[in-house]
Amino acid sequence: MFDEIEVRKVEGARALSRFIELPLSLPDQRPNGVPPLIMDERELHDPAKNPQLAACTVERWIAWRGGRPVGRIMGVLHHGYNARRAERTARFFQLASVRDFRVVHALIGVVEDWARDQGMDRMIGPFGFSDKDPQGLQVEGFEHLPVIATPSDPSWLPAMVEACGYTPFEGMVSYRMDIPDQLPESYSAIADRCLQGLGLHRVPIHNKGALKPWVVPVLRLVNASYGDLLGFMPMSEPEMHALAKKYMFILDPRLVHLIADGKGDPVAFVIASPDMSEGLRKAKGRLFPLGFLHILRAMKRSRQLDLLLGAVRPDLQGRGLTAALGITLFEAARQRGFTHLDSHLVMERNTRMRAELERLGAVVWKRYQVYEKELNAA
Repeated sequence: MFDEIEVRKVEGARALSRFIELPLSLPDQRPNGVPPLIMDERELHDPAKNPQLAACTVERWIAWRGGRPVGRIMGVLHHGYNARRAERTARFFQLASVRDFRVVHALIGVVEDWARDQGMDRMIGPFGFSDKDPQGLQVEGFEHLPVIATPSDPSWLPAMVEACGYTPFEGMVSYRMDIPDQLPESYSAIADRCLQGLGLHRVPIHNKGALKPWVVPVLRLVNASYGDLLGFMPMSEPEMHALAKKYMFILDPRLVHLIADGKGDPVAFVIASPDMSEGLRKAKGRLFPLGFLHILRAMKRSRQLDLLLGAVRPDLQGRGLTAALGITLFEAARQRGFTHLDSHLVMERNTRMRAELERLGAVVWKRYQVYEKELNAA
């Protein structure tokens, strides 16, 4: 006889803490999973620290069986995004469960019922507040460690989501690429011609003090360049500062490369970081008392470079700026002893970026999928 599954809405600080920490204690999870930092998760759910909460309607639920929590899920209505796209789309996010289809089905079902009550006619997920949150579920490449801000789901979960009536909506891939000893000579010629012909220059970033004044201008460039991405909404100034605060401590200025125009405005940039996945695994979601040491040690030892963020001003795309950024980034990577990189998530339909990576010998080593479902009247 199966124990009954009860899905309860999260109400109050104690229940929210249980929701946030639940994935750390669930059985049947991914053997090489990389948990997020609990501190970051608390900030995600804190309206005082996550400005996006004010723009969304959010509900959270925990599934219980036999008196024990066995899963969780979050529902998100992004009103600004829906209004901008003339959609009535809800999102499910932060799905975690024991390996039991009944639990997954019950969790997704309660979000669907809530979304219908809110007048929504479609659900996508897993998808959070924006493209900056982990997107979708990983569907291939489970033998490789997840990197920061990417899904870390068990391999059995995508099939259960599909069994709930969901179909592929948006695919992403992650590439592995060896750091080249030397880029083709054509790259240098293209870069020089681009910089000189357009009156652009590289910006030297030697320390974090020199980096800080560029944070907001760079994120404004992201706003101007990322409009085609799934779930993207322009960041407000508070959101920019919140994002900068979250990642500033891990940034190595030697791995931040900027190109600016004659007025001193950034027109292209790339930000990379030593991979910290092994450190996050050892930290087990806790930065203190020793978690931060595990993370710093992993970043120091890692030979893998993770691309975190990059953009080129739309009117300058395809003009050679990616070559100019690649030259300096790979030079810095070689000096630091990196042997290969992870591209982070690239949309399958981003043929320009994918072609650029593949020309340099990059190969797909992980795949991810965001799902969708039409919500008919119950």
